Amino acid sequence: MRKDKKQLIGDEIGDEQIKLFLDFEPVDATSPSLHKLIKAYRGLRIDDFGRFLAFFKEAGYDLDGKDEQGQTFVDIIKDQRNADDYIELINQARG
Repeated sequence: MRKDKKQLIGDEIGDEQIKLFLDFEPVDATSPSLHKLIKAYRGLRIDDFGRFLAFFKEAGYDLDGKDEQGQTFVDIIKDQRNADDYIELINQARG
């Protein structure tokens, strides 16, 4: 594979499948916005997560929702291996 080509694993998913991640609701005091971000982060590839963020913002959700300990999505993932790419997408979504 050429270095300038990204390897895609799995099938392309459509917008409707990505929007399903907006349906997840928390069972604790975590904000619905944070819960949806975490579910999408765990379930979507980076490119699809970027697409998800557009739908997330369009639906009026908060990029800075917090959990019971007051942590945001960025606080929770910042120490993970691929976090920088996701954090960059969050920052871009903030504008």
